[in-house]
Amino acid sequence: MSLAAGDAWERILSCAKRDIAEQTFRMWLEPLVPIAFTGTELLLAAPDQFSVEWLTSKYATMLTALAPMALGFPCAVGFSVDERTRDRIQMDLFARPSAAAKPMPARQATAIPRPILSTRYTFDQFVIGKSNELAAAAALAIADAPGRVYNPFFIHGPTGLGKTHLMQAIAHEILVRKPEFRIIYLGAEQFTNEYVTAIQSRAMPAFRTRFREADLLLIDDVHFLKNKEGTQEEFFHTFNALYEAGRQIVVTSDRSPSEVTGIESRLITRFQWGLVADITVPDLEHRIAILRKKAQVDQLERTIPDNVIRLLAEHVQGSVRELEGAIVRLLAFASLKHREITLSTAADAFNDRFQDPSTLSNGRPPITPETIQAAVAAVWNVSVADLRSKSRLKTLTIPRQAAMHLCRELLHLQLVEIGSAFSDRDHSTVIHSLGRAKEQLASEPSFQANYQHAWLSLTGIPYVATPEQEREGSA
Repeated sequence: MSLAAGDAWERILSCAKRDIAEQTFRMWLEPLVPIAFTGTELLLAAPDQFSVEWLTSKYATMLTALAPMALGFPCAVGFSVDERTRDRIQMDLFARPSAAAKPMPARQATAIPRPILSTRYTFDQFVIGKSNELAAAAALAIADAPGRVYNPFFIHGPTGLGKTHLMQAIAHEILVRKPEFRIIYLGAEQFTNEYVTAIQSRAMPAFRTRFREADLLLIDDVHFLKNKEGTQEEFFHTFNALYEAGRQIVVTSDRSPSEVTGIESRLITRFQWGLVADITVPDLEHRIAILRKKAQVDQLERTIPDNVIRLLAEHVQGSVRELEGAIVRLLAFASLKHREITLSTAADAFNDRFQDPSTLSNGRPPITPETIQAAVAAVWNVSVADLRSKSRLKTLTIPRQAAMHLCRELLHLQLVEIGSAFSDRDHSTVIHSLGRAKEQLASEPSFQANYQHAWLSLTGIPYVATPEQEREGSA
């Protein structure tokens, strides 16, 4: 029996749907169009070259492996750029093509103002790892073809992980390639202030002309528009004008569009029209790469040995800013003490956070959600399965709250990652558990003793309450 390309793809797609998260399936696979089928190879059309490269690296092997089950015989699955989308203004995977771009009024020949950008926030100095590879690849594609791919581009993640760096890197790259571009970069709070000033000075026409004639609009921390109804209304119309004209929009936030509160639903929907990419906390290898890049940029390769960089990466598990701050702190300590930078110097510089470097090779296992659950289960005399269960018995909820808090403190996991480690609990449950654990650390001696015991067994160093916790405990 011979199959058409569409029939073959439908069968493979049906099998893939069972193995892939719904959001991922709808985002990457469902929009693909089968264009050729030879019996041994199925070719699928993707909107652009970035999509082809991403799909090939992430899904080609999996889809090819599903083919024998779906079709009854082996078949390679490949991807190609859809010729019909090459000249389209909006050609991302996440939104229907917009109506024909409306021409903007002709501009007068005036000097083009340049945005204030950090010279350090370029693509060359952005270290790519698993935690940010999608956002970085999309940013490069946008810099190559602004307004034509992934518009709007919404980057979200905790503070200090590189959202602003990536946003400014897009602007830097476009200014090199297209110096005539009008680029506006500012924070949502500054946008609000300028809007209020324009109203007070009766300069709204000039305000609207400035923003709606931009070729690239970059808005940082868009969640600061929360509950500012007038500003949201103006930003909504600015967004529409730029989008319909095929102008690029990039925004950042500390949370995904669906989690941003106090923003009108019509704006949230528009944020989701294009590509939504998250940046998460870097893993150990990524942190090492970030620190090495920092040392290279500051010409410190010979000053900071590799074993010290690894020590910093193992213990500073938060944001990129914390990693960079650790380098600054280490250099300052070594300079003030007139000491060469060694493992011993680093341990002394961070004696409030690091264990003795001599214990690093004693075989202590790496800290993971699983090792945290095991340590807490042992201290509270329950099983790991009980901690992950749906039971709401007090004898289990208390240690479960402690385990979640340890995941947050030691691994800096996001709410969704903590929930996933405890049988896919939702973020509101995790927030409640973290709050209860914090309260009990400040007021319940037995809870605090067990928590300290678990902390010590995991890290090898005593637990020290933060000043905030000490204040709460004495209140």
